[in-house]
Amino acid sequence: MPPTPRAASPEPKRPGWAGRFARLRQQRWWPWLLTGLTGGFIGFVLYLLWHQGSRVDWGSVWHSFLALPPAVVVTAGALAWSSHLLYSTFDLFGRHYTGHGLTIARTMGITLIAYPFTLNLGSVIGGVSARYRLYSRQGVGIAHIGHIVGLSILTNWLGYFTLAGALFWAWTPQLPEGWAVGAQELRWAGTGLACFGLAYLALCAWRRGEPLVVRGHALPMPHWAVGLLQVAVSALNWALMAAALWWLTQRQAPYPAALATILLGAVAGVISRIPAGLGVLEAVGTAVLSVYMPAPQALAAVLAYRALYFFAPLGMAALAFAATELWWRRRAAPGALQETIAAPAPAPAPAPAPPPASAAANGTRPSSPAL
Repeated sequence: MPPTPRAASPEPKRPGWAGRFARLRQQRWWPWLLTGLTGGFIGFVLYLLWHQGSRVDWGSVWHSFLALPPAVVVTAGALAWSSHLLYSTFDLFGRHYTGHGLTIARTMGITLIAYPFTLNLGSVIGGVSARYRLYSRQGVGIAHIGHIVGLSILTNWLGYFTLAGALFWAWTPQLPEGWAVGAQELRWAGTGLACFGLAYLALCAWRRGEPLVVRGHALPMPHWAVGLLQVAVSALNWALMAAALWWLTQRQAPYPAALATILLGAVAGVISRIPAGLGVLEAVGTAVLSVYMPAPQALAAVLAYRALYFFAPLGMAALAFAATELWWRRRAAPGALQETIAAPAPAPAPAPAPPPASAAANGTRPSSPAL
């Protein structure tokens, strides 16, 4: 018989980009490369901040900062904390959609702790990590946590789109040097942002609470009434943020200028990827507000806003996060001790059987079992 021809062996598949990237990460020099790139980026940001800051009369800024009346600072702080409290309700939309079972107070408390980390460290490093840690401690699954975070981020930007669309049509801010954006471009941008919000509401009305499946991933879609509430609550939150900055200007600048500073500073910080928009918000605020007040006073107002809205809540959130971690560890330790105490004691080994009567009578020992 002729030999049976062997089947041609399939050609080995070439590794895709994922495989190549995985092999690249296994190289010994990869951590050093990441460290060098990160250090270079931080150095570049510090250079930009130093270059911009060298043009500022910091003596006048510091004098203007200290000259802020205590009543103005207290009122602006109350507005800033009101914004944080209102933002803590954003996770309630995820609670309504997922039905995870945590109380309203506990859900809002988790958001109050996580939001300052989001502001100062970014959404991925700060907000998502802190939320996952706090929610998972309460027994919420990772899928529900993803829906909660996604709805919270979406809620935040829905209000942004609504206010930006209205503001850029009604008022044209003074932009920093080098921003090649005119009044007409801002109006078109505002129209596009407003259309995005309307499209979301239309999609909510179409899905009627059913999730939208995109490439196998289910995206939560609340009812249109809940979507409308998302827009309203988020818009009010952005308005409170602007009100805090506007009050720190001692009302020398109009409220739309403070609102434009907050909106433009937020999107510029996202594009630049600088943590907390450090330096970006100050540059935008100085350019927009200095049209109506001296530049040192404008910068002092923005710095005071950063201290009240970013840094002070971050300190409180860090203390609260540490307290929750300590509470969980102390709660887990007695539980483990109780389990150890409550564990049944091991049963005693059975006593050896007495030798047979015949062996005892003959005075001989029974043979031991073979090992």
